[in-house]
Amino acid sequence: MKPSTTKLSASEIADQLKRLPSWRLENGGGAIVREYATDGWPTTLMLVNAIGFFAEAADHHPDLAVSWGKVQVKLSTHSAGGVTASDIELARLIEETALWRPRAGASALRGTPKKFVGP
Repeated sequence: MKPSTTKLSASEIADQLKRLPSWRLENGGGAIVREYATDGWPTTLMLVNAIGFFAEAADHHPDLAVSWGKVQVKLSTHSAGGVTASDIELARLIEETALWRPRAGASALRGTPKKFVGP
């Protein structure tokens, strides 16, 4: 993958998004975007806080649109003028975090019976 400060081409982004199928390219390659549906305000806030923790630790900050039952995440690298490897990597981490559930039969954690966060 290119260095994190190098803007990816539209075809490179499309190739990376094959592994992030719920994410989409926006503004002709200027950003990648994903909406998460939640089961309500408390879960929305938990998701926003989780995203905020990883973004701050990575020193790479997404634009977030937050409302009841929905979080929109928009990633781009302003200094590069578009999407870079950093955006793709943070998108993967956000995706793993938002959709994480204990593995049935392989975890001592039972998992919530609520909808929680979905695609």
